[in-house]
Amino acid sequence: MPDVDRPRAWLLTVDGAPQSYVDLDAPTHLEFEYAQRLAHVIDTAADPDRPLDVVHLGGGALTLPRYVAATRPGSRQDVVEADRGLLELITERLPLPADSGITVHGADARQWLEAAAPDSTDVLVADVFGGSRVPAHLTSMAYARAAERVLRAGGVYAANLADGAPFDFLRSQLATFAEVFGQVALIAEPTVLRGRRFGNAVLVASHEAIEVEALARRAAADIFPARVEHGAALRLFTGDAKPVRDEDAVASPEPPGGAFSIG
Repeated sequence: MPDVDRPRAWLLTVDGAPQSYVDLDAPTHLEFEYAQRLAHVIDTAADPDRPLDVVHLGGGALTLPRYVAATRPGSRQDVVEADRGLLELITERLPLPADSGITVHGADARQWLEAAAPDSTDVLVADVFGGSRVPAHLTSMAYARAAERVLRAGGVYAANLADGAPFDFLRSQLATFAEVFGQVALIAEPTVLRGRRFGNAVLVASHEAIEVEALARRAAADIFPARVEHGAALRLFTGDAKPVRDEDAVASPEPPGGAFSIG
């Protein structure tokens, strides 16, 4: 759907749920709050302007890959999207610049990850939704270990998740990634964390110290300010949640009616 206020900007929806927004004339413009928070993670993953190797699980309109190509020229990026029809639509209607350094792959995210070379990427971004839900096979310990395997030393994992009180899904994801990675943080709006509404939260994981203060400054300056939870506060939020095994994995909860709809 075209944006009437921006001449070459588009909103992508899948099954009525907004998935991506991209402005071909301004690739650093990020309309959605969750995309801004994922970008904060990428921005703080290394010195500014340093090219990165980035893997994106979930393609959408290729918003974040375009952002990285514009902010970190020379980066090499792989985008993995299971919906080949969507990939064809996006690459035809919203084409990438010839020198973008972005390669798209029509494949299942976990299968591609498990076949990827170890220690091959600096940042791994997971933004995979089947409609409005994160698929079950991308929530388990085995998946987290596959993610950890492809990251280089000091690499960062970031995932866009969605949940609401009592946060059974989100807590289980924190427990799962805390079992595999040495450091875990969570970026979300205070109203979401207080359980007042269903919404997005960005999980961040690494074996090295996460740039919590830098992330907190950026998240607090957003139009819709977010908070960064880590350490003891995050362990308290996680509570007694257990890591997820493949045989117990379930998709993220269905959003309540209207939570992500566009009317």
